[in-house]
Amino acid sequence: MAAGPDPATGGVSNHRRRRFDVRVVPHRRRSPFRLRDWRMSTKLATVLVVPSLAFLVLAGVQTSALVGRTTALNDFSRQVDIGRQITAVVDQLQQERDRSAGELGELRRGGDRQAAASALRPLQVASDRAMADLSRAARPLADADASWRVAFSEAQEAYDQVIDIRPAIPPAVLSNDTILSNYHRAVGALLDLLAEPTPGQDQAALSDSVLRYVQLARVKELSSRVRAQLYAAARAGRYGTEDRVLLSDLRAQQLTALGAFRVAATSDQIRRYDETSVNPLFLVAAQLEERSLPVGNAAPEVLPSEQWWSASQQRQELLRQVEAGVLDDAVRQADDASSGQLRTTLLVVGGVVAVLLVALLISLLVGRSVARSMRLLRSQALRIAQIELPDALDRLRTVTGGVPGIEVAPAVVRSLDEIGELAEAFVAVHRSAVTVAVEQALMRRNVNAMFVNLARRSQVLVERQLELLDDLEREESDPDQLDNLFKLDHLAARMRRNDESLLVLAGTDSTRRWNRPVGLGTVLLAAAAEIEQYQRVRLDSVGEVNVLGHAVGELVHMLAELLENATAFSRPDTVVLVNARAEASAALIEIVDDGLGMSPAALAEANAVLATPPAADVAAVERMGLFVVSHLASRLGVRVQLDAGQGGLVARLVLPAALLAPAGAVELDPPAPARMLAASAARGAAAQRMSGASRSAAARGPAAAPLDLPVAGRPPAAAVPRQTRPVPVRAEDVLAPAAAAASDDGGGWWSRQGPTPGAAAPGPAVPPATPVTAGTNERGLPVRVPMAQLSAVTRPAQPESAPTRAELDPEAVGGMLSRLYNGVRRAEAEDTTEIPVPPSWGHDEGGRRQ
Repeated sequence: MAAGPDPATGGVSNHRRRRFDVRVVPHRRRSPFRLRDWRMSTKLATVLVVPSLAFLVLAGVQTSALVGRTTALNDFSRQVDIGRQITAVVDQLQQERDRSAGELGELRRGGDRQAAASALRPLQVASDRAMADLSRAARPLADADASWRVAFSEAQEAYDQVIDIRPAIPPAVLSNDTILSNYHRAVGALLDLLAEPTPGQDQAALSDSVLRYVQLARVKELSSRVRAQLYAAARAGRYGTEDRVLLSDLRAQQLTALGAFRVAATSDQIRRYDETSVNPLFLVAAQLEERSLPVGNAAPEVLPSEQWWSASQQRQELLRQVEAGVLDDAVRQADDASSGQLRTTLLVVGGVVAVLLVALLISLLVGRSVARSMRLLRSQALRIAQIELPDALDRLRTVTGGVPGIEVAPAVVRSLDEIGELAEAFVAVHRSAVTVAVEQALMRRNVNAMFVNLARRSQVLVERQLELLDDLEREESDPDQLDNLFKLDHLAARMRRNDESLLVLAGTDSTRRWNRPVGLGTVLLAAAAEIEQYQRVRLDSVGEVNVLGHAVGELVHMLAELLENATAFSRPDTVVLVNARAEASAALIEIVDDGLGMSPAALAEANAVLATPPAADVAAVERMGLFVVSHLASRLGVRVQLDAGQGGLVARLVLPAALLAPAGAVELDPPAPARMLAASAARGAAAQRMSGASRSAAARGPAAAPLDLPVAGRPPAAAVPRQTRPVPVRAEDVLAPAAAAASDDGGGWWSRQGPTPGAAAPGPAVPPATPVTAGTNERGLPVRVPMAQLSAVTRPAQPESAPTRAELDPEAVGGMLSRLYNGVRRAEAEDTTEIPVPPSWGHDEGGRRQ
């Protein structure tokens, strides 16, 4: 059953007010704190970001440890490398200290102070130069670990004390132990700084390398102190009281340090030391030192000063070379460890970054694939739910001809995973919904065809009933029986209107057509003639407005429904006022009753139905009048609105300019008789006054002059004669009062009634010159109106007097009706046109047609 907005008026579905309504659940508000409300992209990003962050944290911790270890080894390598400058300072201080010890011994014997100062000056300058080189080399290590900085600071302070004690050497005002102890502290602080580098845990090889050159440096320091003691005794010419004890202690410490060096040193380093120890220059110093050893109770020999200094200086130089070699081994090993750790750190960091990038790339590819599939699925789902499926349902709901085929687009997700299966399932649901809608459209079409068939069958029967009533009214002379016949006539007219309502329910146009413009007042009278209580309708004022002929029938039907509603829901002693006037390019009709009225909620609901015609269902059948008015108004473009009046309701109809004809532009039909709807009331009043004799006289005499009662409820002044009455009790009698004028130019009301009495002499039945059509279809062909042109060819015009009844052959009548029905069905089949449905093209993700 046809329902919904007329496609010709450009009405669109409510589902297409917006392109995509993303608020699928409008009653819920999305919360960012509910995990289930997160968008799919957010969830995928969370799934990717959280493991990536965890991996980054772990990798950062590991990398930080590696970087810290690399930094520590780099600092260790620089600290070991600066050992060259430290050993150089130690060597210069040893020479300066040992020479100072000898000069002090000479000064104690009364030696020349100036000569002693001159002899020490070059050694002091060399020591200062070596300390300056150490300070420059230590400058990049200003940010090294705190322990190394503290040790360096202590070494600098000890060296500063050596600088401060130097002026006290030539005067020899201080004891030898006081002066030499400052040198001992400075050399000890430098040896502690030399042993300060720490490679960290799990670096035993590097720690051993530091221990080797430190132990060898201590061996060299002890050898230097032995040289200082023997050189001081040689310059003084004798040994002091504590010199022999001190020499024994120094030799014992030297042997201990040498043993520690041999334990920590490598075989190559031990070999090099052994080769140095058998060097002739080394042996000369050793032999001289052996001569200073005490033998029994004899006093130790005092060595020649210059010979001992020269031999010991050569031995110290050999130990310095061995020390430099061991230190170079430690520096090389530290550099290799630092470089290896740096390479390891870079490889680990590069591996971490590469793994992270690969993981992110794979995650992004997988996430993008899932997100794209979900986005395509969402786009297709929203497009189907909000555009395609509602449009298909609207097309199937408003189709009047053959049911078109609806193409269902395939799934946009082609993957074989769960998302692809979900897309296929959704397309299957869409296809099932369209199939059900098509089946419902077919069922509605069949029901519509059934309604049309029943309505037209009923129309045929009602038309035959009306013809029979016309014959009975012409032959009846009893006013009471005539009044009953008129009531039956009105009931039959209402039955015909119900049949037309069924046609509206089925979406089919009415078979009653009018070709020429008709005055709006005549249309209102015709609508009043269609209702039972037409006596209560009063035309208050009607402007000079003309209605185009193709809209007259449906406008009469719509006005009749509104007038029927106004009279049915108001007291019988009240009248219904009808006003019609022109407003700008439109026309306004107001129907005012004094009835029960409606509540504001019911009034709003009724206006909503009038504004948007609903689908035909049980509720529409129960409120047939409102349903018919809404669909006819939508079909004609008439705006209908119900408002609350003073005592009842006010129905306002606004006729658009497209339905109005300009005054005088076209030829109008003759106006309706003045009596209009007062005939039944006149017959009722005459029946009360007439006797049997007066009835015979009334049958033979002429009719009394008619009174001017267009739509009043008052009775006429005189009775209406039976034979000469023009009885306009139906809409066609109002709209076609003079059939002669209509038959001349082919106009008139096309129905089964035919020309009214008083027409010209009957002639041969010919079809009208201008066929009645319902416009043209999309192919440009005229759309025929079933049964609209049968009145001119099925039977001749009615005679002025009652015709003589002739017995018809039942078989001939049955064959004629069968052929008539077959012709009607063929006409319906020709009239059925399929609504073209545009193909369902592809859509992009946003729903735009490609």
